[in-house]
Order: sequence, then C-alpha cells, then structure tokens
Amino acid sequence: MRDEDLTEGPISGHFRTLAIPAAMGMLFTTLYNVVDVYFAGQLSTEAQAGLAIGFQAFFIMMAVGFGTGSAMSALVGNARGRKDDATTRRTAMQGLSFAIVATLLLMLLGAVGGPLLIVLVSEAGGYRDAATGYFYWLLAALPGFLIAYSANGILQAHGDSRTMQRAMMAAFFANIGLNPLMIYGIPGLVPGMGFDGIAMATVISQTGVMLFVLRAVLRLRVIQGARWSELSPDLGSYREIFLQMIPTASAFVVMFISGFVVQYALKGFGEHAIAAYGIALRIEQILLLPVLGMTGALLPIAAQNFGAEQFDRVREALWFCWKLGLVMTIGAAPILWFGGGAAMSLFTDDPDVIAVGISYLRVDSFLFILYMMLFSINSLLQAFKRPIWTLWISLYRQGFGVAFFVWLLIGVIGMDVWGVWLGIGLAVSSGWIIALVITTRIAEQEIGGLRGAAAAA
Repeated sequence: MRDEDLTEGPISGHFRTLAIPAAMGMLFTTLYNVVDVYFAGQLSTEAQAGLAIGFQAFFIMMAVGFGTGSAMSALVGNARGRKDDATTRRTAMQGLSFAIVATLLLMLLGAVGGPLLIVLVSEAGGYRDAATGYFYWLLAALPGFLIAYSANGILQAHGDSRTMQRAMMAAFFANIGLNPLMIYGIPGLVPGMGFDGIAMATVISQTGVMLFVLRAVLRLRVIQGARWSELSPDLGSYREIFLQMIPTASAFVVMFISGFVVQYALKGFGEHAIAAYGIALRIEQILLLPVLGMTGALLPIAAQNFGAEQFDRVREALWFCWKLGLVMTIGAAPILWFGGGAAMSLFTDDPDVIAVGISYLRVDSFLFILYMMLFSINSLLQAFKRPIWTLWISLYRQGFGVAFFVWLLIGVIGMDVWGVWLGIGLAVSSGWIIALVITTRIAEQEIGGLRGAAAAA
C-alpha cells in the first residue's frame, strides 16, 4: 500500500505521483457525470434540465464530503509530516466516524430540504418533477459519496491518489452498463425505471467506490490492527475535524448556492438555457481536470511539509503549482473558445441549447487562469489549517459577487444571457484579487512569506 513521505525528494516528483492519478480519477468522475447527461439527453431536454437541477441540490449535501476529505488530508497530512503515527491513526479513524454520523444526519435533512430548494430554482412542470424524483433516489447514494471522500482524504495525506482513480474508472464503466439497464430494464424480466434509473445506477456504482476506498484505508500501515471501538465518537476529535471541515464545506455550499443563483437567473430565458448551463459545466470540468489534479496535489504536499516545518518546500510547491498551472490554462483557453460548439453538440442537437452553451464557454476561457490560482490558494490555506479564509473568499466570489454582478447586468442594465456569464466573470476576477491579498498576508505569518529562494528560482 502506497505511503509516501512528501517531506523528502523532489517536489516535482511528488506532484507527478499525486496529480496524474488524481486528475485521471477526476476525469472518470466527470465522464461518469457525462454518461448521465448523455442518457438524460436520450430521454428529452426536460430530463437534462431536471438532471442539472436535481444534482445541484444533491451537491449541497456532498459539500460535507468534500470538506471532510479536505480536513482529513490536512489534519492527517500534518500528523504524518511530524511522523506522529498515534495521532495519524486517531485522526483517521475519527474522520471515518465523523463521516458516518454526518451522512445519517444529512439524509434526514435532505429528505425535507432538497425539494424546497428545487422549487426555488424551477418552474412548475415536467422538469421540476423529474428533478425532485431524481433527488430523492440520489439520497441513497449519499453514503457512497461522503464516506468515500473522507477515506480518500486519508489516502491522499499518505500520498495515495491511485486508489480513488481506480475506483472511479471502475464506476465509470459500470455506469455505462447500469444506466441503460436501470432506465429501460430488460423486456419481460426487469422493468425499467425511466429517468429515475439514472439515479439508481449512481447508487449502485458509488456504493462500490466507497467499499473499495475503505478497503485501502484499512490496509494502511498506521491503520492496521484498528479496533471498532476507535470509531466511537470523541468530542474533542469531532470538534477539530468540524472546525477544519466546516469552512471548506461551507465554501462548497456557497458555490452550489451560486449555481442556484445562476439557474434562477437563467430560468427567465427558458429551460434550454438551464440545460445549456448544465452541459457546459460538464465540458468545463473536463478541461479543468489537469488543473484540479495539480492543485489538489498541493494540499497533501504542503500539509506534510508544513507539519514538518520545512517552509521552503511549502513555497517551492506553491510556485511549481502556479507555473505549471499557467501552461495548462493557456493551453485550454483556445479549446473553449473555438471548440465549444463541437463539444456541446456531443450532448444535444438543440440549436438553442448549443448557442447558449457556446456563449458561456467563451467567457469561461478567460477565467481558467484565475480558477487555477484560486484552487491552489484554497489548498494552501487548508494545509496551513486556516480554512476559514477559504470560506470568506468563497462568500464574496460565489455568494455576493455572483448575485450582485448578475443582478446589475441583467436587472439594472437589462442584458440577456450574456449578463449572467459576464457577472460570473466579474465575480471571479475581483475574488481572485481579494484571495491573493489574503494569502500573501497569511503566508507571511505562517511561513515567512510566499517569496523566497524557491520563488526566485
């Protein structure tokens, strides 16, 4: 079982070891979602709109999984960097326990609150009904997501991003077979579930991901021989995990609420605009995968070296991430600008949907560099165990910023759908400036500043 010491050896080598499998895992995660969008498109544009809204509501609950995964990567990574096996094991086991408890609570809250969120961002009719039914089925998949993300954070803190990659590759291929089976059934043998079958395929495949990742965690050196009693909730450990998790999870909630704000603005332009946004986001995610893999790798590398008080290596990791990210994002921009129409046409033949999607992707092509720096800043702040700042940055950029600029451009100036996309662009740009100022000041407190020998080189 892979257990890397990230405080030694070349930084570039650790990025390669962590980022490539992570990016591949996220690629198959995105392709997994693309399969769902494709099969929804085979049913109707209404089904695609229902999928986009239902999944957006579900993603708000998944934010706890993202937050717990980041908390595990930071807390376990810091302990691993100090070579403190006892703390590493205790934190990991309590993280799994925390994820189980959080999953049960969120399933109860989601059953009540999810449909209310869907009503806020949709008009009465077929696509709202589709979104609500899809959401209810997805609740059964919540353990597969939340517990798997927490376990993956533990693995990443040990330098293992291959396990999740392999799990998501298997889930992707399973989803290709499960989607048509659940939607259409087998005539005379298994009745089809229609649109809800897409959600059932997710339940089955993601439960498999959870079991596979948990198996890898239990095989880690520091976890071997663990007892069931170590999963018993410890309030002190829960508090530490919660304080590290809640800002990151809240930032994700703000991000998805921002998605609802965008969908609320788009609903005035018709269901084709909502469907276009859902498809374009999938295309955006595919092109962001190398960046997400790289900036995600920064978290365990920075966390271990920060725990070991090797601050030069923390700075070196950040600057390496920014330089490589610059190359990646410059390469992605022309693909978004010139290839957006071809990419949209893979998922729909509706000309109105394609036209709206192209407009979003062209604005997006200018924002990729800023996204890269924002993602890396989030990883660095989490490694410093200062995630509260990721929340404040997110509250501005994806909360106030998006709502204000979209309102200004559409409600006051009277722009069409371009006002939504330009509003997002203004929020991202101003949020990037704020994030850079905050991170510079925190880095001065924690590691003596962002610049040093590594940055100058």
